[in-house]
Amino acid sequence: MRLVIATANRDKRLELMALLDGLGIDLLPMTRWKDLVSPAETGRTLEENATIKALSAARHTGLPAVADDTGLEVEALNGRPGVFAARFAGEGATYRDNRERLLREMLGIPEDRRGAAFRTVAALCFPDGECFTVEGKCIGRITGEERGDGGFGYDSIFLIPSLGVTFAEMTTDQKNAISHRSQALGKMRELITEHIVQGQTAT
Repeated sequence: MRLVIATANRDKRLELMALLDGLGIDLLPMTRWKDLVSPAETGRTLEENATIKALSAARHTGLPAVADDTGLEVEALNGRPGVFAARFAGEGATYRDNRERLLREMLGIPEDRRGAAFRTVAALCFPDGECFTVEGKCIGRITGEERGDGGFGYDSIFLIPSLGVTFAEMTTDQKNAISHRSQALGKMRELITEHIVQGQTAT
C-alpha cells in the first residue's frame, strides 16, 4: 500500500508525513518522481487547490495521493490573505515576505480586531479521478511582532490566546496536537483507512 504526498514544500511534507505516520502505508514524497511538478494552483478555494494538487499527482504516478491547501483568514482584513496566504507578498514570496506584509497591514489594528483563523483542506485523490476532501480549522490572533523560532510560514505571528503562545513557540508535538493541519489530517487518516487500508485488506 503506497500513498503519494503531493507537495513540493519540504516543511509541509514533513508535517504531512508525521501526521499520517503509523497507518501501515508507504508514504512517498512526490520528489521521488523527477518529472512530477506541482501544478498551478488556479482554484479560487482551498478545496479546489488541494484537489488540483492531489489529482495531478495521482494521475501522474498511478497511485493515490494526498495534498492540502491552507489559508489564513484575518478578521480585520476581511478574510485576506485567505487562499493566497502562500503568495500574499507576491509570486515567489518567502515566508518572511508574507509575514512582514501582514504585520504592516495590521499596524494600528486594536487587539479586539486581530482575530484570525488558519483553515486547511486536505484532499485524497485516486488515479481514476475519485476525490475526497476534509477540513480543519484553528482560531487565533495575529501578534504585533514575531515570537518564537519554530514552525514555518505565519507560525511566529499566529497566537493561540488560550495558551498565550504562537505556533512558533510550541514544540512540534504541541502544534500537531491542535493545529488546523492536524485536525484535517486526523480526518484524512480515517478516509485513508476506509478507502485504502480496508480496501486492500478486503481484496
